[in-house]
Amino acid sequence: MTLDAAPPATDHKTPYARSANRLLAAIGRRDFDLIEPHLASVDLAKGQVLFEPGDDVVTTYFPGSRTMVSLLIVTRDGREVEAATIGREGAVGGIVSAGNKPAYGRAVVTIPGSALAVPTAALETLKAASPAFADLFSRYADALLAQLMQSVACNALHSVEARASRWLLATHDRAGEAIIHLTQESLAEMLGVQRTTVTAVVHALEERGLIRRHRGRVEVVDRRGLERQACECYAAVEEHFANLLPEVTL
Repeated sequence: MTLDAAPPATDHKTPYARSANRLLAAIGRRDFDLIEPHLASVDLAKGQVLFEPGDDVVTTYFPGSRTMVSLLIVTRDGREVEAATIGREGAVGGIVSAGNKPAYGRAVVTIPGSALAVPTAALETLKAASPAFADLFSRYADALLAQLMQSVACNALHSVEARASRWLLATHDRAGEAIIHLTQESLAEMLGVQRTTVTAVVHALEERGLIRRHRGRVEVVDRRGLERQACECYAAVEEHFANLLPEVTL
């Protein structure tokens, strides 16, 4: 299901929801007052498709705490591989372009939760009205591009175990808690590998005492140990993000 416009606001209070998304929280009070009337609190369901390749991206989403969205590249035969993960540190939708904004990939909710939705047209208007707001989103677009570029190298060069460790660390950052609500099937889809491969990798990480498996959940037990298992891509992306957006911390 593709959402063509921001849904009506729910009972969530905007100030609380704003603080749950670090990119919105970094916006100055004056600029936030301009966008606040256009924001709607929404609940995103697991597996919900926010847009498909070729769709005009008319709505931008700011995930809240624990909510995660994956940007997927879809092949002609229907296979998917994750290109980027977006959580409470960012936004999903019209980040850079103005006018027609056809999506290149598919945006799918991997971990359900709350978000703030805004018509992309309103976002573009605010960028034009506020240099500070435009600068913040330009820097975020740069950070997102870095993640996309690093994913290309990671998928081509690194082992499934290193990539899985990287993905778990990035998800752990965005979840804000030790428990990650994630199935092994979902992890396999994100990594573009067979579920049996992911099962073996997760079992190995658990045997080393780095994680603990639960039904539909993964608990990070030894984060530093998991960092040692991850490839260099995790640290590279996080360092670049921190340099570009020091005011947007995970």
